[in-house]
Amino acid sequence: MNHFTHHISQQPAVRDHRFAGHHILSVSQFDRDALAYVFTVAEEYRQAGREISVQRPLLGYILANLFYEPSTRTSSSFLAAMERLGGSVIPINEVRYSSVSKGESLPDTIRTLEAYADVIVLRHYEKGSAALAAQYARKPVINAGDGAGEHPTQALLDLFTILQERGQIDGLTITMLGDLKYGRTVHSLAQLAALFDVKINYVAPETLRMPGELIPQIRVPQSEHTDLEAVLAETDVLYVTRIQKERFTDEAAYASVKDSYVITPETLSRAKADMVLMHPFPRVGEISIEVDTDPRAAYFRQIEYGMYVRMALLAMVLGQA
Repeated sequence: MNHFTHHISQQPAVRDHRFAGHHILSVSQFDRDALAYVFTVAEEYRQAGREISVQRPLLGYILANLFYEPSTRTSSSFLAAMERLGGSVIPINEVRYSSVSKGESLPDTIRTLEAYADVIVLRHYEKGSAALAAQYARKPVINAGDGAGEHPTQALLDLFTILQERGQIDGLTITMLGDLKYGRTVHSLAQLAALFDVKINYVAPETLRMPGELIPQIRVPQSEHTDLEAVLAETDVLYVTRIQKERFTDEAAYASVKDSYVITPETLSRAKADMVLMHPFPRVGEISIEVDTDPRAAYFRQIEYGMYVRMALLAMVLGQA
């Protein structure tokens, strides 16, 4: 599995348990071989459909879903993933009424929850929080987003989506649009995509450009722009992100950039016929609802693909895949 073709293996993955007991904290943990393994297991689960719920490979295992930031999709995706595999979930969303509000430290919270659970999924508002949690955890921790840092499971599902929609990753031009400064999804996806023979375009307002320290780490051809039209015609995958109001301390600064880019049917009329349009969601107007019926709009399929990737990751860290 050292190469990617447009066919993900139809055969069950050979279980080598390389991820068993390990944390998933950063995309830097993955090479092409590891990605192929994750994607083969995810595809196996996708094809199994409801049959996997009958097999219940994670029966008896418990996930603690610990979210310090609001989340609908990611928390629901992990919950659905765990339950489809037969496991159970302790859901802890928007931590504000618990002992944390009394000043309990993250390490103490992690140590407490791992007494109940076999795996912890953590979203936190501080960059580096997942790595901190992992220092104190005896059970696997999966990073579901740490501030403006990384969102590795989102990047994995994004790459899986590209593979499903385009049949390959090598040779593609990927354009990332919107909030590239605070957008942890694009930070992780760019690093993961750089394992392949791709070109990456960054399109953002000047104040929301891709962080300068990240660009040298991403060793593929890259270019920066403020105008989507400069790169739209060559784009194979257009990855749109929202301008994140919650990352701004200045309302006027947010207002000045919030409507910088809006994808409409007219925009898509100038794009490739087989371009893939993606978005990590939630969207707040940067993609017109009229675009949803365009076959190139992959974002709702992307959400479903994400569940299968997270099913694979949960099974893998628990030694069941």
